[in-house]
Amino acid sequence: MPRLFTALEIPRDAALSLSLLRGGLPGARWIDVENYHVTLRFIGDVEGHVADDIANGLDRISRAPFEIRLSGVGAFGNRKPHALWAGVAPSAELAALQGEIDRICLRNGAPADARKFTPHVTIARLRNISPAELAPYLSGHGGFASMPFKVGRFVLMSSRDSVGGGPYVVEEAWPLDGARSGTGSAHAGGEPHQVWR
Repeated sequence: MPRLFTALEIPRDAALSLSLLRGGLPGARWIDVENYHVTLRFIGDVEGHVADDIANGLDRISRAPFEIRLSGVGAFGNRKPHALWAGVAPSAELAALQGEIDRICLRNGAPADARKFTPHVTIARLRNISPAELAPYLSGHGGFASMPFKVGRFVLMSSRDSVGGGPYVVEEAWPLDGARSGTGSAHAGGEPHQVWR
């Protein structure tokens, strides 16, 4: 079973801004631009019926589109940095959407995610780099910010046979239109989901 997570896609203009952060950091393995995303909820390797139950629960989300912007850079792993990221400016709408998705995942059998939600886009994987070596890059790019962009949908993604960084596949998508009635309008016919064929 592939690893599942819900995410926001990054539009072309914002992805172009992120791509300008590439380079200048020896030992970084830069993420391909087409794999940029903001993870909302990591679900993991779950049974097919759990994935389908979660997808059916996500059908009932009814929220309006909203705007976010990317802001700042940082790294995960204080003493042994392992991932470089661009942050997302605080957004009440984003936090509310993530919280609703998290509750749906928990209700439908996904394991709890022990990590606090820190919205970001991973831009590189790091190996054998010290905090001192990373510091000049972070200070030199700390003022990074994208133009605001509209979030019009969220997606269920999977990654297969990968050690992080993609390739990712969009399995299902749900529009944010604020007018859905929980009838499965994200896919044709309103039938229950069958995420795994």
